[in-house]
Amino acid sequence: MPLKPFKNEPLTDFSKPANRKAMEAALQKVRSWFNKEYPIVIGGEEIRTNDKLKSYNPSNPGEIVGVFQKADVNLANKAVETAATKFVTWQYVDPKKRADYLFKAAKIMRKRKHEFSAVMVYEVGKTWPEADADTAEAIDFLDFYAREMLRYGGKQPVTKIPTEKNELVYLPLGVGVVVPPWNFPLAILAGMATAAVVTGNTVVLKPSSDSPLTGWMLFDLMREVGLPAGVLNFVTGPGGTVGDTMVAHPKTRFVAFTGSKEVGIHINELAAKVQPGQRWLKRVVAEMGGKDSIVIDNQTDIAAAAQATVVSAFGFQGQKCSAASRAIVVESVYDKFVDLVKEKVDKMKVGDASDPKNYMGPVVNKGSEEKTLSYINKGLQEGGRLVSGGRKESGNGYFIRPTVIVDVDPKSTISQEEIFGPVLAIIKAKNFDHALEIANDTEFGLTGGVWTKNRKKIEKAKRHFHVGNFYINRKITGAMVGVHPFGGFNMSGTDSKAGGRDYLLLFLQAKSIAEKVR
Repeated sequence: MPLKPFKNEPLTDFSKPANRKAMEAALQKVRSWFNKEYPIVIGGEEIRTNDKLKSYNPSNPGEIVGVFQKADVNLANKAVETAATKFVTWQYVDPKKRADYLFKAAKIMRKRKHEFSAVMVYEVGKTWPEADADTAEAIDFLDFYAREMLRYGGKQPVTKIPTEKNELVYLPLGVGVVVPPWNFPLAILAGMATAAVVTGNTVVLKPSSDSPLTGWMLFDLMREVGLPAGVLNFVTGPGGTVGDTMVAHPKTRFVAFTGSKEVGIHINELAAKVQPGQRWLKRVVAEMGGKDSIVIDNQTDIAAAAQATVVSAFGFQGQKCSAASRAIVVESVYDKFVDLVKEKVDKMKVGDASDPKNYMGPVVNKGSEEKTLSYINKGLQEGGRLVSGGRKESGNGYFIRPTVIVDVDPKSTISQEEIFGPVLAIIKAKNFDHALEIANDTEFGLTGGVWTKNRKKIEKAKRHFHVGNFYINRKITGAMVGVHPFGGFNMSGTDSKAGGRDYLLLFLQAKSIAEKVR
């Protein structure tokens, strides 16, 4: 049967009673798992350690979502060695068979999507729509990368000459260490891990310590569809020891990482050092965050621009690398824009992520709460004016009111550093060109957008706004697999373009074969 063309997984309409009921049932089911303990799994062997790692519900930090193992250096080394042993055979498995594991996983995840979403509601504080979008994107990655492997595993075009039989084949790299973030704990994890596996590599997966249960859900799903033991290995523990050990290991061939700039730089430096016995230069695939801007021109629909900015800034509490943390507004419409944003933000409900009435949930942990509040104070100390939020919200969780600070200096701390919390800085620009200058004046280059009806300004921004993902007259979050290949410039990473047609090449190497025939 011919394969149907790729189609993005639709989002769930929770206004329908049946969908609400299904999500409520999933939340109850996941809650019944609280305090359950999960092992490290290396080569199919389940391992428990004396030291434990606990995952907490940020909406109610007294609740333990799951208990996990803390790996040590010895287990980290064992995981890489086991993956290296398995690579000997896995690399030769037919690409169609490898792709089939992903198709099967997508089918099961689609049937159990609310269960996966419910885990994220409890573990990282995603609201229902945000969790649902995360799960939908994970399904998309599974379906899309399976199809892409069929393409790369097939016959590749080469120029023919009469005296030779020529071909180009793509081969896997070897052992990969996959280090996903907590903010898209299913989608990004699924994308990086399964892209590496479907291309014939073996993987050591180390999920974030803030979202190990979400990582376990994906790992266990791959076991369920029959992925051979050792192809994907599940290791939990501190990044500073376990992660560094695996990155530095001489049998590690590549590292796929999504997270902060600081950690990304550290991984790149560590991976660059050639270890005794190492036979290759390690490949690093890194996405490292952003300081993303929306430019608001005076020739635009200000109300629509304000709405898109608010959605871009405060979806998942601003904890997206693509979140709009800066609105750069032409001075003639500045006051009107600020008033519209304030009106919308003041009405936002913040609270327990499991309650669908709340637009925003908590930030992920205590450290994030303290960091965000510190940035807010810094923004005010450096001359910004608070117009909304700026404080903790009542409740047991790590709740912070969505915060808007205006009259921000383009060179100030909150204009230059990634906050990763619900804080929007609004900056006044003299004109559209000045706004573009401010937008580009950052070490990052992930996402950005402009709102204008002027075609010449749009074309200029397309050329000069230096970001990997550029959006015009829409929100700057919500990149879709196959539609908006995702990855950024400068200190935003290696422009990996996840969900794009080039992505699997990051986990492959090309071999040219020529046979003389006459």
